[in-house]
Amino acid sequence: MSKTSDKKRIGELRERLDRANRAYFVHDNPTMPDSEYDARLRELIELEAAHPDLFDANSPSQRIGGEPIEGFVSVQHPVPMMSIDNTYDIADLRAWHERVLRGVGDESLFDSAQGIEYVCDPKIDGVAVSLRYEHGELAVAVTRGDGERGDDITAQVRAIRAIPLRLEPQHDPPPTLEVRGEIFMPNAEFERINAERERDGEPLFANARNSTAGTLKSLDPTVVARRRLSFVAHGRGEVVGMDDIETYTSFLDHIKSLGIPISPHITLSKTIDDVVKTIERFRDLRNDLGYGVDGMVVRVDRFDLQAKLGATSKAPRWCIAFKYPAEQGITVLKRVDWQVGKNGTLTPRATMEPIFLAGTTVQHATLHNIEEIRRKDIRLGDSVVIEKAGEIIPQVVRPVLDKRSGREKRIVAPKKCPDCGGVVEQEGPKLYCVNPECPAQFREKLKWFVGRGQMDIDGLGEKLVDQLVDAGLLQHFADIFKLKRDVLLELERMGEKSADNLIEAIELAKSRGLARVLAGIGIRQIGSSSAKTLARHFADADALLTATEDQIKALPDFGDITASILHAYLHSRPGREMFHRLGTVGVDLRSSTVGAVDSRRDTIFANKTIVLTGTLQNFTRQALTERLEALGAKVTGSVSTKTDFIIAGENAGSKLDEARKLGIETWDEAKLVSALG
Repeated sequence: MSKTSDKKRIGELRERLDRANRAYFVHDNPTMPDSEYDARLRELIELEAAHPDLFDANSPSQRIGGEPIEGFVSVQHPVPMMSIDNTYDIADLRAWHERVLRGVGDESLFDSAQGIEYVCDPKIDGVAVSLRYEHGELAVAVTRGDGERGDDITAQVRAIRAIPLRLEPQHDPPPTLEVRGEIFMPNAEFERINAERERDGEPLFANARNSTAGTLKSLDPTVVARRRLSFVAHGRGEVVGMDDIETYTSFLDHIKSLGIPISPHITLSKTIDDVVKTIERFRDLRNDLGYGVDGMVVRVDRFDLQAKLGATSKAPRWCIAFKYPAEQGITVLKRVDWQVGKNGTLTPRATMEPIFLAGTTVQHATLHNIEEIRRKDIRLGDSVVIEKAGEIIPQVVRPVLDKRSGREKRIVAPKKCPDCGGVVEQEGPKLYCVNPECPAQFREKLKWFVGRGQMDIDGLGEKLVDQLVDAGLLQHFADIFKLKRDVLLELERMGEKSADNLIEAIELAKSRGLARVLAGIGIRQIGSSSAKTLARHFADADALLTATEDQIKALPDFGDITASILHAYLHSRPGREMFHRLGTVGVDLRSSTVGAVDSRRDTIFANKTIVLTGTLQNFTRQALTERLEALGAKVTGSVSTKTDFIIAGENAGSKLDEARKLGIETWDEAKLVSALG
């Protein structure tokens, strides 16, 4: 196709995908199946890759997530994001209404015909955010923070399909529009993520709000892109224009026309009695929404009356949040199963007699760990109190002691892994299967091994790993490097180009070096930082395998427990076999950094603590980090008094400001290139 026709097709695809997002998130009227959306998105990404000059930061393709950001920048809110006073009592709600009447002080508003109108808006249990649009384009997204300042999460927000990157131009967006709202996670997505975390032996998110907050705190926008967060607007910040809009309901109607999602459950009430009826009616409806709602926000509709009522130092006087009490139920604990995660963590999962609670039938709950079970003295056969206060995964609050018959049995920690029969050990409050060849751990370890920051095998994603494991093609890390093109082509939906690219990426991964291998194979307590420390002190895997526990213990930041765990792994049969098999298939197990400090004492980088910030033209962040570490430097993510100098590229943020305050030496890229020679 010609560039002209490609440009036209790119425009068509962008508009089509934007329309699909608006139909789904704004109008609750899906017009495109997910499979078709994904296919059109892939087509758009391929076309844009072929024509980089047609790049548009607000293209739907940018929602897949870009490069990880280096950290969060604090941003001042032009209009503070205040908290809202809460109440759990209808009498308190009526008392608030009386305060509103006294605050307004105009009795002509209160006759039976006119009254003050209140808006009832469901209080979604999510993370508050302020979206700033300038001339119809998303400029910045900021968390609530302390109300005065929040974190810039624009990169993360761009990956959320529910949030428009560009407002509808035909509805005349104002020059400046700050929309406040809630980013939240639908129940189905929360359950999927927690199931993954439970399988990986990671702590479960207690509720969807925690999961949302954890997602938004990720410095890697691709994490946000993989989790289907949503958004609903519920307020405004700084607005330039829209002077003719006098009420909150009119404001919501207008921003909806601009493509911003609002709640479909907003109601307008003329009396406080109507407000109470709305709250009571919604109490049961909220359980069927598919996302967490923990209350109802009630606010005065007219903006002029809001201004007259004003605010206290903490919260506006013109609105209040009625919170629904936590729902509890009593059921019987029948069984506890121990599930094995990526690093061997055994997580207890309770099976109970089914009970209908907060809109769903509950049969399972996490018991967190063995110490939590002991602390609460939960026993098999106990009647237990289950609470679901906006939490999708219910919590076992306590046993009901006066219902005990004496036939209940204490829950005993397993001595053997339920999957492989390997030895189980306790470390802190958690239990671990210490068999590195445990099949339950292998699949998830494999996904970690091939991922970014470890072996970084582009094209070998989670679905393909599952496909290869299910086909019996991957039974050890070393099997990755034995994969052949003809075998890959037999897999479903594997084309020739994809197979060629994957084989090339696998070959490239062989040269990653010892530090990446150590960080990737999933040794307990050994992450990226400790793997780099090991690679600085041992020339290759053979040198590491002969190290004594005392030698490992003497390394920087290695304590007794970590040294003991690592030494035990290195001297186990599976550990030795791991390195032997990887070496046999050509994986480079040498260190590129060992002895660098000693051999390059004449370089300026030796023994220096360096911080990188901003965008560099000639280096990727990862490649530069590895090069500096090979010269004996320590590259860290935050500025402190221990920082020797900072290397600042374009668009350097708060780290550069902090370095200047501390009087730390700053290099630009030209000086870096000169020093590297």
